[in-house]
Amino acid sequence: MGADRVFAYGAAAGLLGDLLLGDPRRGHPVAMFGLATSAVERALWRDHRGWGALHTAVCAGGAVALGAVAARCVRPSPAASLALTAAATWAVVGGTSLAREARAIGRALEAGDLEAARARLPHLCGRDPQALDADGIARAAVESVAENTSDAVVGALVWGAVAGVPGLLGFRAVNTLDAMVGHRSPRYRRFGWASARLDDVAGWPGARLTAVLAAAAGPDPRGAVRAWRADAAAHPSPNAGPVEASFAGALGVRLGGTLSYGGRVEHRPVLNGRGRAVGVHDVERAVRLSRRVSGLALGVTVAGRFLARRVLTKGRSS
Repeated sequence: MGADRVFAYGAAAGLLGDLLLGDPRRGHPVAMFGLATSAVERALWRDHRGWGALHTAVCAGGAVALGAVAARCVRPSPAASLALTAAATWAVVGGTSLAREARAIGRALEAGDLEAARARLPHLCGRDPQALDADGIARAAVESVAENTSDAVVGALVWGAVAGVPGLLGFRAVNTLDAMVGHRSPRYRRFGWASARLDDVAGWPGARLTAVLAAAAGPDPRGAVRAWRADAAAHPSPNAGPVEASFAGALGVRLGGTLSYGGRVEHRPVLNGRGRAVGVHDVERAVRLSRRVSGLALGVTVAGRFLARRVLTKGRSS
């Protein structure tokens, strides 16, 4: 069995495992990586970009090296390689947890239980829930579903197709580092700079693929493309902008506006100004679109890997 088939079957099995099992309640590999990263941070933290870059290199490089060593060890056995790819994919994707948390918020809002929805929101994103009403919580949930479809599923599949198990682990390591230290707070403004910039680079291809697939799979493809072209560049994040704008246009809703993070208020541009305000029912619509995008992403990345292999083989033989 060739490497392309190993990735195809392994990634499909990993996504199926995530769909059926979700994330483990205890001992999740990403949580264990987070603990290790925190230990490295305690040893290396200085209010300096160089030390932050070293922290990023040690943590992300360690994840890539671990994946490379593991892949090399199982390479003689196609079955073991497939199992490793499946396990790595299951460990790094989070589509089921994303859908579960968003739906829990949606159910609380539908039941009129605003306090329960506020209590669940921190499981999904870093907004200040007490500053939000029901519509604001619904909008935050839709935006988080959109952004995390790229971060938690599509981006990982893209890098898995490019670099196999090291790519899967490396992408999740970079994304986790950004979530932990890539903030514009006094502690991390310099130390987290390298992690934040590396996450921008690593997330670029997955975000664009997510935006394309959201347009293709959503109920309003033209609206998605129009919102992406018109509004994405105004978003402060180079990767969240295309994804959220495409989701907004595809679903026919307005995203963006005033947000509150950790007591800090941000005024972000409106995405898809032609759309209507987000309603509670749009949380479930966003989850369904996320699921369709994730399934299409598997097909596209597998097909892209096979196509790239064919092109390379032709180039060598000619």
